[in-house]
Amino acid sequence: MVAKTISSAVVCAISVGLVLSGCARTETLDLDTGTNQSGQAQAFKSIPVSERTDAPDFSGSTVAGDPVRLSDYRGKIVVVNAWATYCGPCRAESPELERTYRKFKGQGVQVLGISTDVTRKNARTFQREFGLSYPSLHDPDGKQFFDLPAGLVNPQLLPFTLFVDRKGRIAGAVQAPLDEKELRNILTPLLKEK
Repeated sequence: MVAKTISSAVVCAISVGLVLSGCARTETLDLDTGTNQSGQAQAFKSIPVSERTDAPDFSGSTVAGDPVRLSDYRGKIVVVNAWATYCGPCRAESPELERTYRKFKGQGVQVLGISTDVTRKNARTFQREFGLSYPSLHDPDGKQFFDLPAGLVNPQLLPFTLFVDRKGRIAGAVQAPLDEKELRNILTPLLKEK
């Protein structure tokens, strides 16, 4: 009886920890049909052009130590992806982002990662491990997300991705890992916007 109680408590504690860390999400999204596999509404929050607001000008230095700011990419569609090395879904998503970036960068798409890792060394190792060619801003305290519109994403749950249009406005967001197909389905209509 004691062993069973302890086992239940341990399972409960681990489950709560995973949920709070933001890395417990395992559902995949089907952005073609607008629902995920559990039949819930899709996670992509699209913002109509007339309702878009300017994205915060995320800025600072990359995990490699180079200066970067979101406004440097004005005129491009920017995929802003928040990640951390300890986040399993972030690790699974990174190669998908890299492949998408390589396919779409010639069409005016830029990926900008935002690493919430405490140390730059861990983040640099992550970038090398996955062959990431796009820059990632180093933001261990998550300060870059303070100015995001309320309710757009929960910045404490990783990964999440923001889509910024050519005019520097937030066009939408996803609070879940994305694959190449899902990224393409979001980027294609954004590329058609004038």
